[in-house]
Amino acid sequence: MPFYERGKARLRYEEAGSGFPLFIIYGGGLNSKVTYANGPFDAMAEFKGEYRCITMDLRNANGGESSGPLDTAEPWNMHTDDQLGLLDHLGVGRFLVMGFCIGNPLIWNLMQRAPGRIVASVHAQPSGADPNLPGHFLKTNLAGWGPQLLARRPDLTKDVIESFLTRMYGDVDFVLTASREFVRNCATPLLVLPDNTPPHPYATAMEMARLAPHAQVSLYPWKDSTENVAFALRHIRTFLQANRPG
Repeated sequence: MPFYERGKARLRYEEAGSGFPLFIIYGGGLNSKVTYANGPFDAMAEFKGEYRCITMDLRNANGGESSGPLDTAEPWNMHTDDQLGLLDHLGVGRFLVMGFCIGNPLIWNLMQRAPGRIVASVHAQPSGADPNLPGHFLKTNLAGWGPQLLARRPDLTKDVIESFLTRMYGDVDFVLTASREFVRNCATPLLVLPDNTPPHPYATAMEMARLAPHAQVSLYPWKDSTENVAFALRHIRTFLQANRPG
């Protein structure tokens, strides 16, 4: 279980396979880790035969092994800079990325923080804001992620956690980290696999796909049967192969 240290943060990561780098951001919200027990498929297992797959525990994910201070001023950039720091540490320049759930806003933030490094991106069950459920992410994390973290981190306080979550989720729209204008001007090819749950609204995923000029959309629903998951995986594999540098 290798670790990478960035400042006061200690970040657990895993690698598997070889070839062009594929950075995988598993779902689970702020509890995103190197495994995704509730995910539709095991991305590392599926793609390690074709790519150098890299994944990591988000800083302070409950059940994970990454830890560090909470940046209450720039929480999204804290996570993104952890990810970019790890990729730099591993000697990765340009890369493919596949994100589930919270991976969607993190991918858009990676594109803004490191323009040109993402070759193509896969957005599976992408998180986004549902205007019919205002405050959804703030409420759920204040009830779930925050108290669990506070219980195992006596160095943190309830006020710090609430400040962090309010900054991260208190006033979000669309894909949480990027504007519609940014998505509209995105030159990166992307593949969207929509979901339709409170944290993964179908309407937001489809708006993102319609705005992005080089977006493809896979079938929906795709997680409802093993046959449809296999079909979606075939689409992902073809998309990555088509966009992978020679």
